[in-house]
Amino acid sequence: MDINKLKGHLPESIYDQLPTIVDKYHVNTNLRMAHFLGQCAEETGSFTVFEENLNYSYKRLIEIFGKYFPGTTGQSYTGRPEKIANKVYGNRYGNGPEASGDGWKYRGRGCIQITFKGNYKSLSKDFGVDFVKTPELVATDYSLVSAAWFFTFNKIWPICDVGPTADAVTDVTRKVNGGTNNLDQRIAYFKKYWNILSDIHNT
Repeated sequence: MDINKLKGHLPESIYDQLPTIVDKYHVNTNLRMAHFLGQCAEETGSFTVFEENLNYSYKRLIEIFGKYFPGTTGQSYTGRPEKIANKVYGNRYGNGPEASGDGWKYRGRGCIQITFKGNYKSLSKDFGVDFVKTPELVATDYSLVSAAWFFTFNKIWPICDVGPTADAVTDVTRKVNGGTNNLDQRIAYFKKYWNILSDIHNT
């Protein structure tokens, strides 16, 4: 695999992280890299958004997190992202209670939205950077690295290895997304990076 082929096709901040993920997380084949970048591109709006947006209207808040807001309790949280994060992510996966502020501190960041203190701690232990103390780095210098860790931690690479097919993209998507949201776009992104890495020129 020649990562130089991706130069100019990725933001510089993303491209610069490629050698690390190749060496550390074995993203070392065209197939793995194409699946990986395809998912990351979709999850970040083509590498433009690296932090979870929790600025929800009341309607959207109830659609997504309704079980945390019985009755009309969600109304006081509308348009208040920090308060929403502390409520819905409190007392979960290593986070303290709502009042601790952990929900906001450890909200989703990076190309695959690493969330919760427990996951930040696991990423820290594996990579050797204290993301518990500096969680903002997951959205900046290590946005792609954290996503590669996610793929490794969740054993997604063997699914990538299945092949350059829509079915494989679908299976990878289920592991990343929990469903098949925007599957057509994920397939399109996969094909884009697969073609670049494989020197396939569409006419």
